[in-house]
Amino acid sequence: MTIASVSLPAPASFVAPAPTVRFATVREQSVALCRPLLPEDTVMQPMLDVSPPKWHLAHTTWFWEMMLLREYQPGYTVFHPDYAFLFNSYYNSLGSRVNRADRGTLSRPPLADVYAYRAAVDAAMQQLLDQAADTLPPLFWELFELGLQHEQQHQELLATDIKYILSTSPLAPAYFNEELKIKTAAAPQATWLPVSGGMHRLGFAGEGFCFDNELPRHDTYVADFELQNRLVTNAEYLEFMAAGGYTDFRYWLGEGWDLAQEQGWQAPLYWVQHEGQWHRFTHYGLQPVNLAAPVTHVSFYEADAYAQWQGARLPTEQEWEIAARQFRPDPAAGTFLESGQLDPQPLPANADPTQCHQLLGDAWEWTHSAYHPYPGYQRAAGALGEYNGKFMVSQLVLRGGSCATPESHIRLTYRNFFHPDKRWQFTGIRLAR
Repeated sequence: MTIASVSLPAPASFVAPAPTVRFATVREQSVALCRPLLPEDTVMQPMLDVSPPKWHLAHTTWFWEMMLLREYQPGYTVFHPDYAFLFNSYYNSLGSRVNRADRGTLSRPPLADVYAYRAAVDAAMQQLLDQAADTLPPLFWELFELGLQHEQQHQELLATDIKYILSTSPLAPAYFNEELKIKTAAAPQATWLPVSGGMHRLGFAGEGFCFDNELPRHDTYVADFELQNRLVTNAEYLEFMAAGGYTDFRYWLGEGWDLAQEQGWQAPLYWVQHEGQWHRFTHYGLQPVNLAAPVTHVSFYEADAYAQWQGARLPTEQEWEIAARQFRPDPAAGTFLESGQLDPQPLPANADPTQCHQLLGDAWEWTHSAYHPYPGYQRAAGALGEYNGKFMVSQLVLRGGSCATPESHIRLTYRNFFHPDKRWQFTGIRLAR
């Protein structure tokens, strides 16, 4: 995930609730996600897409130090002169850095030092907020909000990276100690909901925060279409697998078919056969597949192949946003990071078939749209311009958030983006036609 500059609302929108409270709450959430881990877990980087939890804790702290304290706290001295090299992510304008693939080689500084770094930066930020809040310029509050949103993005990455790290152990260790109670009731039958086409205005509008890739507002035309009222379930995806979906090239894009054969894909990521039954690795350890829950950890290629097998397709991001504006989903109905479940939940059997469910939370939804700038988009100058703009190529857009996304972080216009082969996030499927 990445970030960007924002459209600047009045600074007052950033002050309620008190910025010191918001800052402390967001910072504590990152630490809380890492508490169940052993120190050894926090250094692991089993693949390029995954960053060590210790690195996430330090990088988010470096962001506050680099972007705010160094600029707005008179006389501030950085905690350690080498941390900018160790914990910069991809900001070329802010200097050289450790290669992304080498983050797992950083045995030093030890985890205790990273926590000390966080504590020192937190104290300095709280002091700045307490003593100078009334005199700080509007740009500070823009960067302050950006820092909160940035850390929330890394909290989602922490949740998903931790899952991948633990899954690589032959011991299949559980992140949660409590038992996962599998709900066995079948999901309600999926229905097709009509969505009116025509000219629609898309993109962020109103007060509050957005990333620059959600701007500017613009008009787009789509034809009438239909969208399924819920996410595709594990049971439905199992039917695709049983019907030979992974062995029949007719359903696959050529690039995806080649990759699936090369990688030996036979099921979503984390799925394994155990005692004659499909299980999947979760934050609760290895568990039987919950048939009623949304399928997740599938690549765009798998999602598209499933849609082709069903005689349907994936929605475009324009269709997704138009449908979301029509059905006005309630975020409280979705499963987010705050639920503490870190697993998408089944739709209740009595869910209204005329409403569109699971649009927000549970699983990121692949769209068949390239991650490109909106018409009229202009990349910000300096480091903030590296947040989103330079990634607008060779990736696809996902919408809606997941069970690892903080609820206060998501909105209908939020544009996530990944390369089409990625599977380690909670990526799922919704059909269109």
